[in-house]
Amino acid sequence: MVSEPDNQICCLLKINMGDDKKKEKEAKPNLDSSDPKSPYYLCSSDNPGNIICPITLNGENYANWSRLAANSLKSKNKLGFVDGSLSRPDDASSDVDAWEKNNAMVIAWLYNVIDKNLHGSIAYAETASEI
Repeated sequence: MVSEPDNQICCLLKINMGDDKKKEKEAKPNLDSSDPKSPYYLCSSDNPGNIICPITLNGENYANWSRLAANSLKSKNKLGFVDGSLSRPDDASSDVDAWEKNNAMVIAWLYNVIDKNLHGSIAYAETASEI
């Protein structure tokens, strides 16, 4: 049986460990475009014509489409461009070109899996998070 003070210590350790994990998640992502773990990394097979989702958004299947598209973007470390968690760096930043290139790639990927009848509503989006 665990005594009351020992139980309190265990609870404090769990809380502190949870806080550390939260801080790790809030840490800035690796932005080295040559690192496959970076959201700025594009492999040689990534191109604007890629189809990232087996179904096309038609206005009636958003729940299924968004889940599949989000999983695909997560697998490529690109979900931050869509959910807004990876915002555009300042113009003076050395990362702005890599962000622009990847943002354009994600926009193209999304455009490819959205029905042509809906293209007019997204054609002028400048960021993937606007789509």
